[in-house]
Amino acid sequence: MELSEILKTCDHTLLRVDATSQEIMTLCDQAMRFQCASVCIPPCHVAGAKRYVGDRLKICTVIGFPNGYNSTAVKAFETADAIKNGADEVDMVVNLSMVKDACWEEVKNDILAVRKASEGKILKVIIECCLLTEEEKLMLCDIVSKCGADFIKTSTGFSKGGATREDVRLMRERCPQQVKVKAAGGISSLQDAEDFLALGAERLGTSRIVKIAMEQTQA
Repeated sequence: MELSEILKTCDHTLLRVDATSQEIMTLCDQAMRFQCASVCIPPCHVAGAKRYVGDRLKICTVIGFPNGYNSTAVKAFETADAIKNGADEVDMVVNLSMVKDACWEEVKNDILAVRKASEGKILKVIIECCLLTEEEKLMLCDIVSKCGADFIKTSTGFSKGGATREDVRLMRERCPQQVKVKAAGGISSLQDAEDFLALGAERLGTSRIVKIAMEQTQA
């Protein structure tokens, strides 16, 4: 697979807690240079990034990140605020406490509130696979699909594990085709990227692929 095609699937990501505005602008420059799908950045940087890139690049941000245990009202407000500031896409974290309590109706309502607040924008739902049982993964695939999300996403990258080939395969097989899969966390090589895309992922949350592209252009 051509590197240029892989780059088009990448949400070029910087979610470090001490990321500076200059680093965010550099991230945007890199994403535009390599024609990435978007940049994925903290909510506090959305407005500045949008002013910087205008319509040249999609801005993605995170909701209830990385723990997912914000109240539903807070997640909905955070989503509306992010979109007001210029976000084109939002990646929300499910409430894992609700998941572990098997409060499936509450999990569904949590996602639906963010779906309503993000109407007209791309919604990705992070289920944090590394903390889930197989049964919980399957249940969340069904719930996320029924809630009208655009993507189901493997991981925040801030927990004890990232995307695995097994999880991407499971999510692609379980979810209907209109629900796309995003693999994120631990994607450190072109082989990782190619494997996840071959298994059915349509987005990759990573910064490493752009770094590889930069290294190749400097060689």
